[in-house]
Amino acid sequence: MGKSSMLIQTLTFYLSEHPSIVGFRWSHSHSWGSTWLFLFTSIAFYLTLSLFLHLFLALLLRRGRPVPLGPIPALHSLIMSLVSVTIFAGILLSAAAEIRETRWFWRRSKTPFQWLLCFPLGTRPSGRVFFWSYIYYLSRFLHMLRTIFTILRRRKLAFFQLFNHSILTCMSFLWLEFSQSFQVLAILFTSSVYSVVYGYRFWTAIGLRSACFPFVLNCQIVLLGCNLVCHVGVFLLHFFKGGCNGIGAWVFNSVLNAAILLLFLNFYVKRHLIKRRKLDGVGESSKVQSYSGLSAGMEAELQKSKGI
Repeated sequence: MGKSSMLIQTLTFYLSEHPSIVGFRWSHSHSWGSTWLFLFTSIAFYLTLSLFLHLFLALLLRRGRPVPLGPIPALHSLIMSLVSVTIFAGILLSAAAEIRETRWFWRRSKTPFQWLLCFPLGTRPSGRVFFWSYIYYLSRFLHMLRTIFTILRRRKLAFFQLFNHSILTCMSFLWLEFSQSFQVLAILFTSSVYSVVYGYRFWTAIGLRSACFPFVLNCQIVLLGCNLVCHVGVFLLHFFKGGCNGIGAWVFNSVLNAAILLLFLNFYVKRHLIKRRKLDGVGESSKVQSYSGLSAGMEAELQKSKGI
């Protein structure tokens, strides 16, 4: 019992009470990758590298031939799952500590859930919560490696994947730059889903049994649904509870999320229609085969009756 409590205290210290976490401050001069130039340059480099790699492989290798990567994708999935779990635990403990320490200041005007959705006006990007928001922002560049693996293994360049990774990286930057409301719940939802999704990808990458339904796709639907509900909550709190910090960035964030949602629904509908057409095609082909077999049998019987 003593060892378990000591372990919990140690984890709590390193995830929410460490001086580097408590004293964190988002600054263009001290935080790596915190400038607008770095953001635009890194996203441009990501898009250019993906396009160049796709075209280069199309010219160099035969169409459809994958590039063997060995255990690298499985290792990446394992690392991303562990990073996501760490971010989830860190921001959960940090949010609880921030609520406990600052609740006296806004007790009459907000509940803890309202604080998670709507930061008070004048909130600065410093402290525990914004430290883990910064770590989440940096982890977005590790997520981009997934596109490179897709190009090398499947020889496909998906516009949705490029757009999704670029926009999510840009949004995580805006969370820090403008101390945007809603980011705590967004990181909690996203990191929890990513820990499960990347854990599942590692599970299947090492050869274990996969789910009998589109697991990753369903997780993405759940995540988009949670984000949509939270955006409605921020909208209501801003206009009926005195305002939320970083609402301008939130509006831009909402537009980008709406674009991602529309692209995702378009992809989902197309995939569903293609699958349905394939099933209809299989059904029609089986009917044609059974009909042709019946016709052949009838012709054989007719020939026998005629003595041929």
